[in-house]
Amino acid sequence: MTRDYHQTVYTPPKGAADLLLIRHGQSEPARPGHSFPMVDGHGDPALHPNGEAQAIAVGEFLKTDPIDAIYVTTLRRTHQTAAPLAAHLGLVPIIEADLREVCLGDWDGGLYRIKAAENDPRFALAIERQEWGEIPGAETTAIVHDRVRAGLLRIAARHADQRVAVVVHGGVIGAALAIASGSEPFAFNGAANGSISRIVILGDKMSVKGFNDSSHLT
Repeated sequence: MTRDYHQTVYTPPKGAADLLLIRHGQSEPARPGHSFPMVDGHGDPALHPNGEAQAIAVGEFLKTDPIDAIYVTTLRRTHQTAAPLAAHLGLVPIIEADLREVCLGDWDGGLYRIKAAENDPRFALAIERQEWGEIPGAETTAIVHDRVRAGLLRIAARHADQRVAVVVHGGVIGAALAIASGSEPFAFNGAANGSISRIVILGDKMSVKGFNDSSHLT
């Protein structure tokens, strides 16, 4: 009898952690002359009503997934985004401070968005060189990648053979997927608010299994 060999469905290897990286929902807009509240040098806007709707959609989409833990950062937009999913699953989110957003120095608190919209020459240079440190007072790309890698590895070490939801920021998702894929630093910047990306970590090895899934938002 001839044996049939079907295509296989990917499953993480034994001992790996399966991380769903969820970008927080849309946050409040920046306005000239007004700064967001600050937390340890980072702007801390709340979710916009659109972002609240995105958080609900994320919760509905993932509520039947076998998720063992939820992580958030020090910034409230991640807590607000995680809240609907946490309520569905009966989980208390855990803070991982190293996955906070890129510190934008003199441009934090909302000014970065304005400078980006105006295509400020220093913003354009940061994008061209893929270097956050071109922004006055900001973290360097290397520093961001070092702490993001450390935070992800800590989570993975705690959750072997488990799936974990990690609600983070656009800059962090960009860093995580660049690290995991070995791509250029900014190759994965621009994940949509409320989108879901996926990396699998085994030991200190990371692999990309999904990027910017926004199907649940439409």
